[in-house]
Amino acid sequence: MDNIIVVATSNMNKLKEIQALLKEYSVTVKSLADFGPVPEAVEDGETFDENAYKKALHYAKVLGLPCLADDSGLVVEALDGRPGVYSARYAGQEATDWDNCEKLLREMAGQTNRAAHFVCVLSLATPSGPALTWEARCDGEIINERRGESGFGYDPIFYSPVLGKTFAEVSMAEKNRISHRGLALAEFAGEFSKVLVWLRQRMAEIKPPKPDHSEFEHNDWSQERMC
Repeated sequence: MDNIIVVATSNMNKLKEIQALLKEYSVTVKSLADFGPVPEAVEDGETFDENAYKKALHYAKVLGLPCLADDSGLVVEALDGRPGVYSARYAGQEATDWDNCEKLLREMAGQTNRAAHFVCVLSLATPSGPALTWEARCDGEIINERRGESGFGYDPIFYSPVLGKTFAEVSMAEKNRISHRGLALAEFAGEFSKVLVWLRQRMAEIKPPKPDHSEFEHNDWSQERMC
């Protein structure tokens, strides 16, 4: 079980992206799909940091392995930071990307301040609780109507001054060079030699836990940051 990191996703594209970032290291990157059905994490935190940690710690405890999770969202100045941690379900639990964009555009009607930014927080947690955190943001503005067919989420209405286009008007590779998630992952990968040392130390401090598929209480969240 040494040198295994679980990414809290069943999305194969996300998994391949992280595997490619870490291909030079002696580490095996797995996804939740490699372990069969596991109880889902409850993401009821009030911040991106808290939700990323809750998710990472949940799956680290269930699987007995280090787990990397992320929480991302859109923060709009004129809306007092909304949709924030509710970005994925802004128009309701069953909302589509189209529904969320429509609601946001309605709320932004007549607003002169169009400033917004995406935030991504990555959390790498160990089964005993300690975690490392990386955070990045990408600034832009909300336009008045959709532009572009690529991407997902709020990409068609998020204009990047750096690109001169919306996120939905560029390729995924172009977007990832400046996006919140791309920047956070680049920082994570750039520090990974230190991360491996930290992981070995933390995992050596605990007995190998048996996978726990039962319900459990979350501990108060804590984190460690790289110097």
